[in-house]
Amino acid sequence: MFCRFFQLIIFLFGFIFYSIRVFSQNDLAKSSSEKQTISYPQSKLFNNEEILHFKLTGKLNALYNDRNKNIAYHPLLLQYERKDSAVVFIQIKAKARGNFRRLKENCKMPPIMLNFPIVDKLKNTVFENQHKLKLVVPCQGDEYVIREWLVYKLYNLITEKSFRAALVQVDFEDSSGQRKPETHYCILLEDENKVAERNKASLVNQKMLKMESMNKTEFTKMAVFQYMIANTDWGVSYLQNIKLLSKDSVKPPYAIPYDFDHAGIVDAPYAGAAPELEIASIQERIYRGYCETDISFIEAFEVFNRLKNDIYNVYTNCSLLNPKYVKFVTRFLNDFYKTINNDKSIEAEFKKPCRTNVRIELKGLKD
Repeated sequence: MFCRFFQLIIFLFGFIFYSIRVFSQNDLAKSSSEKQTISYPQSKLFNNEEILHFKLTGKLNALYNDRNKNIAYHPLLLQYERKDSAVVFIQIKAKARGNFRRLKENCKMPPIMLNFPIVDKLKNTVFENQHKLKLVVPCQGDEYVIREWLVYKLYNLITEKSFRAALVQVDFEDSSGQRKPETHYCILLEDENKVAERNKASLVNQKMLKMESMNKTEFTKMAVFQYMIANTDWGVSYLQNIKLLSKDSVKPPYAIPYDFDHAGIVDAPYAGAAPELEIASIQERIYRGYCETDISFIEAFEVFNRLKNDIYNVYTNCSLLNPKYVKFVTRFLNDFYKTINNDKSIEAEFKKPCRTNVRIELKGLKD
């Protein structure tokens, strides 16, 4: 009797242990599955329509003059006021960056790379989860910064495989007293690693890839978009104002554009096109993609036609724009939509040029 009782006790303990183990494994499997499906946290910075106002304080003269080779980081203090009126202070580092806009003969202020401290110090701030951010500053007027920011918003409508941009207002205060305080509209650009992370992809830093090797659907939309805004300042082979993302090593990469200040739709006074393109004006459109099938173009044009009202609204709903510029953009976009909805214009603008080798693959700017 005792033996049977003892065997029953052992059996019950064994059953309980086995059940706990099975349930634990199921919970672990469920937890692992949940982790794989969890989306990346939305950025407080790039998912807020409000214009963030912050101040950068430091030796700005030293920062602005350090534009040549071996550019160093310079300490800056970033501060902004929260909605509860509390002031947030963040010690950061910054350095000049860019190519064309970094040169003194082109722009008074160079574009800036902001380097933030370790994650813990950014917790519960608008810069949480950020590490490096490009700050696009005015080259020759705040209005052109606003116009370029709107181009990023346009491309966000076209595809998620795009850089997000936040329009900010920045007080620049020189701690050495050598410069007067200035306030400008600027753009904070999403870090390329965050773009890759958000799209569950990896960056591809490989030059000399052909346009034909890109993801066809995304590339056609991108090339048509560049045509729409009349931007020729890009190229895949030399990664000129293009970043490449890939889901894996087998699938074709995505070409993601950035830096739109030379686009005709922005109409910056310093902008120009490469002489090899033989363009009389930056507002002259030229398709720089490769020859596609009719179906590829039709699918791309359908995307732009479907988003037509949203594209126009980006400009008509922006209170920061001059009414004359809004009229200019309306006419500029009207011409584009007339083209993509006319068979003869499509043949002349998109098909014939690439067949006759009018499209030119330009070498990108030197690093």
